[in-house]
Amino acid sequence: MQKRVLVTGGTGFIGGNIVRELAGKGYEVHLAAIPPLPNARENIIPHEINLMDSSSVEGFMKENEFECLVHMAWYVGPKCHTSNLNLEWAIATLNLIKSFVSYGGKVFLGAGTVSEYEYKYGYLLEDETPTDPKTMYGNSKNAVYNIAKVFCSQNSVAFKWPRIFNLYGPNEKPQRLVPSVINSCLKGEDVKVSDCLKYQDYLHVEDTARAIVSVLESDLEGAVNICSGNPVQLRRIVSLIAELTDFKGEILWGAIPAAFEDNLVVGNNEKLKSIGWTPKYSLEEGLLATINWWKCVK
Repeated sequence: MQKRVLVTGGTGFIGGNIVRELAGKGYEVHLAAIPPLPNARENIIPHEINLMDSSSVEGFMKENEFECLVHMAWYVGPKCHTSNLNLEWAIATLNLIKSFVSYGGKVFLGAGTVSEYEYKYGYLLEDETPTDPKTMYGNSKNAVYNIAKVFCSQNSVAFKWPRIFNLYGPNEKPQRLVPSVINSCLKGEDVKVSDCLKYQDYLHVEDTARAIVSVLESDLEGAVNICSGNPVQLRRIVSLIAELTDFKGEILWGAIPAAFEDNLVVGNNEKLKSIGWTPKYSLEEGLLATINWWKCVK
């Protein structure tokens, strides 16, 4: 595969780690972004491009003729799971893929999500568990998956769709579970959480980025779960953070409502492991590294 790749969303939580991973492996990484653009580096080249402007996207693709596209950009603002902006991003993504394929595209990798699955099955497998999303976010992503999969196949373009499960790590939004608990513990404030009795599948963001790049470089196509494969109770995560920060305050279990109803959401990652990927971090190691990062940014 040509070591020249276009990355959208390359300044985000996951995308930034993907860019660093690709650059470290010697790729010439082109970033499609909106201002403020990051500074150019030896093999990281930023481009100002509005992905919502289909004519600008087409002109950019025609001028550059990328053979490889890693598309991580999406709406992640307020109420991102229910916002109608998900529909706009689905349309923009399909326009992006069309232009990419029209001007020499060979390998497309797009960011899928665990939210595409029917959660009631608990243990989720790419080729067996039905997709039945319940949100605008999940439905919009799954619509792109279904259309892009056929479109890429008809045009002899490799189609890769990593379905990303829960993750944590440096630069995560402070209101998310892991950073919010870490920051409360570091400040010595009481920790307000739900009952935290649900079991989820968590992976450090660096391991997530490494997994996605591994899929990009492999022969795998279609949906690939990006997950640890290990269910962990949310109460265990909260308690471990408290232990690692030597927290002496009180954890107020049930102080806020749970964000979801499903008791178990965990992925099968046999496909991912089949290409040689293994995680760098255990849960405890990953949380400790994340805690240390938050200490440094205070």
